[in-house]
Amino acid sequence: MIQSIVVPVLLGFAVFMCGMKLMELALHRLAGPYLSQALQRTTKTPLHGLAVGTVSTAFLQSSTAVTVISIGLVNAGLLSFPRTLGIILGTNIGTCLTTELIGLNIQSLSTPLLTASIAVWLLTALLGEVRIWPRLGNPRWLEPVRSAAVAVCGFGLLLAGLTLMQTIGPAVQESAMFDWFIDKAATGVWWGLAAGAILTAAIHSSAAVIGLVMGFVTIGAMPPELGVALVLGANIGTCVTALLASIGGSRSGQYVAYAHTILNIGGALLFLPLISELTAVSDWLSHSPASQIAHAQTIFNIACSVLALPLCYMRAWRRLDTIELH
Repeated sequence: MIQSIVVPVLLGFAVFMCGMKLMELALHRLAGPYLSQALQRTTKTPLHGLAVGTVSTAFLQSSTAVTVISIGLVNAGLLSFPRTLGIILGTNIGTCLTTELIGLNIQSLSTPLLTASIAVWLLTALLGEVRIWPRLGNPRWLEPVRSAAVAVCGFGLLLAGLTLMQTIGPAVQESAMFDWFIDKAATGVWWGLAAGAILTAAIHSSAAVIGLVMGFVTIGAMPPELGVALVLGANIGTCVTALLASIGGSRSGQYVAYAHTILNIGGALLFLPLISELTAVSDWLSHSPASQIAHAQTIFNIACSVLALPLCYMRAWRRLDTIELH
């Protein structure tokens, strides 16, 4: 069990998280200096905030990063809590890009992506050292290209780690604990919801959990409905990082984390009785079991954000926004 399950999971998870963090840091280096200004200038209405939150999260590949940045701006008094409501809705939509890419089953591209990104990074490093343009210094495009190469390298590592983790599927399927979990899950989808929340809270990565779920559903070890329940739970577990980031901050900063948590828990509870319908719709739109899970998360997050958007236009938020900014 240790060699067939524990070692591949730990190794694959380490590679996956290394790729996630590498990609996040590289993209943050590209957009970070402009992200704070964009959040301040373009969040006058919840709809604008939703658009900015979606785009910035899709670019940074991390809803947690955008949420934490928003909490920091609120704590610093540069952004009011009501203006973050739209951003929070947008982060849930933007984070679907990662799982949609994973759902395309492009794990075989990990080696070419790693090879190409390393070659580009070495080329930019060489040009920076040789200084072909001594009078002009390093060209402006050199640093962005280098950061983009690091981001692509991170995505390649993410795919490689996911491939390693998914190799445990047959061994897990034969284990007694997995049989016990499947039997319990057959009595109610609450088991899947709880498992997804706990796993995501423990490893701080909903993408890793959803990637594993895709692997299990693909090999037939897990029914699609249980996989969708785990996805809903993963959306709850991802709130833990934001709650931890809000500790010790201002009351408004804590409200941002609370709003994120309420949105995800409320959305999961709303869709829990509709898992069969959500599974059927995502199956109709999909070409593979992996893409079915990815589409289910996308439909769920978009629907929750659209349903919650009108609540962000309540007059109470406008008065609070005026008070905080003045």
